Formats: sequence, C-alpha cells, structure tokens
Amino acid sequence: MKKTGTLYLIPTVLAENTQDQVISPQVKETVQHLTYFIVENLRTARRYVKSICPELVIEQLKFVQVDKDASPAQVQASLKPLLEQGIDAGIISEAGCPGVADPGAEVVKYAHQKNIKVVPFAGPSAILLSLMASGFNGQQFCFHGYLPIEKRDRLQALRQLEKEMQQRNQTQIFMETPYRNNKLLEDLLATLHPDTRLCIAANITSPEHEFIQTKSISQWRGKLPDIHKQPAVFLIYK
Repeated sequence: MKKTGTLYLIPTVLAENTQDQVISPQVKETVQHLTYFIVENLRTARRYVKSICPELVIEQLKFVQVDKDASPAQVQASLKPLLEQGIDAGIISEAGCPGVADPGAEVVKYAHQKNIKVVPFAGPSAILLSLMASGFNGQQFCFHGYLPIEKRDRLQALRQLEKEMQQRNQTQIFMETPYRNNKLLEDLLATLHPDTRLCIAANITSPEHEFIQTKSISQWRGKLPDIHKQPAVFLIYK
C-alpha cells in the first residue's frame, strides 16, 4: 500500500524579524526537510521560509497558493502530491497559526477526509495572545473575525456583541482591516456602554511596537492610541 504524505501546520511570525524569539527549533527542523508548501500568500511564505531556513534554495521548493478565494478543486489539487507521491507538505498562513481564521482550514478538512496525517506545531496566535493579555474571561470566549464594513451594519454588530457578552458571560474578540482601525475605535466609543471594558492589542510580539491595554470605554475617551495600519485585535468584556 502506497504511503501517504504528512501535512504539517507551520506557524509563522506576527511581527517582522521575530522568528528567532517565537518560532521553535522543531518548526525550523521540519521546514528544512520539506520541499512542498501550501500557502496563503506566495511572496510572504517564500520570504518566511528563507528567514527561518536561510540554507534552503527557494527556487528548488514548490509553493502552491490556497487563499480565501480558492475553489474546492484547488484545495483538493493541493493535496495530490501527498496522496499520489507520498510527499510531505507544510501549510503556511500569512501570519500566525494556519487553520485559525485562515483558509488553510479547508485544506486540513480535506486532509482528514482523505486520512492524511495532520501535525500541528505550537506558534504565535494573535487571538490567544490578546486573550491571555486582556484580563478577560478565558473560559468562555468567541472570535468573530472581521466586522461588517458598512457603518450601519458594523454598529449593529457591535451592539449584538455587547449583548452576547452580557448574556453569555463571554469575551468577544474581533479584528479590522488595519487601515480602518481608528475608525473602528471611534465606533466602539460611540456605541458601547461606558462601563464595558475594551482591550486593544496591536503589534503583538513586536519588541518595539507592541501595545496591549485594557480600559473601560469611558476611560478610553480622549486617550485612544493611533494604530492606523497596524495589525490589531480587539476584545470586549464586562
């Protein structure tokens, strides 16, 4: 019986030039022996592999892009080398842990359907690191991804998150496209109850620019940080 390849979930950095601090030797040793990668973004994945394993010749490696717009056929095709040739593969997200708020989850789902062994490695997750640092409920929490773009829908979504927070005693976690961060902060202050607590976690793991603070909505008034175009996670809790 033909041996099937293994699918390794390769965590990446959240902040540039932090691979020596946050990426384990186990990840680097695994990447050294892989020749095939399924990635969210070709350019950032190639750059990341070169940063943790500079001895590898990138031109000799194969990278296949599976992003949020990938079709089921593309997802299935990405795993053919594992099924037909027994080649091992690594999944690489654009940032953080693959499969978590990441299109790599579809590849992993199909891998399980085909009985491909899946091996996750520990690495930095903006969602978990922000929750750890927030002081909020870590027993019950919900990640909502990106909020609606349209202002009316976004304000309605924020009111609903605050309602769920109260009813379920649940930390609510969400993100925004970095260039809309400051606008989201204005909406949070205008919409949420003054006593609701907001944690702003930006540039997580960056030695120089990391910003993580928790205050009530009323305490944030007039003291909001400028996090325009900076990767950030937002959390609310009572």
